[in-house]
Amino acid sequence: MQLHHTYLKPSKEARILSILQSVAQEPETSQQLLGRRSGLSSAMVNHYLNALQQEGVIQFQPINGKSFKYLLTEKGERRRRQMFNEYSSEIVRTYTALKNTILERLSPLAERGLTRLALFGASETCEVTLSAMSGTSLSVAAILDNDPGKHGQSFLGYTISSPSILESIDCQAIIVTSFGHREEIIQQLSPIAESRGVEVVGL
Repeated sequence: MQLHHTYLKPSKEARILSILQSVAQEPETSQQLLGRRSGLSSAMVNHYLNALQQEGVIQFQPINGKSFKYLLTEKGERRRRQMFNEYSSEIVRTYTALKNTILERLSPLAERGLTRLALFGASETCEVTLSAMSGTSLSVAAILDNDPGKHGQSFLGYTISSPSILESIDCQAIIVTSFGHREEIIQQLSPIAESRGVEVVGL
């Protein structure tokens, strides 16, 4: 469980969970590797490990004069499971909130009868968008991506296509599901959208 976020900064609890997960999966892992996985310096990892040892959560088992194997105690394993369950619940709530946000963005299109959509950007956001559309009147005309390496590949039951097929497919709006290059993609799609009278909507 690697913690690399810009806006969702990992808390102390998240860093502890990352260390506990790493120790559970690989007891002979180094402090340096634990640091990379949890976004901490080796000094901070050492601080956390010592604190967890004092709490009876982790045991240090010498391998040689310089290295240790880190083992979870029964108390440590119970804490790891509890923290992971809480972490998972939080992720699910965040996922649900994102789905609701996307649905709020798409609902005005459905209200105007624009229900046949092309999704641009075969990514995790596209996956959430498909989930948000489930059970609504919205349907998928195509999934598009600029990456030639993705063309022809299957994506959740759909085949990823080149943007060039926009000239021929029947869609009423194009949804840009890529956050990384949103404005560039909207600019790219504007000429064909105008020529065909199709709306382009960025999430």
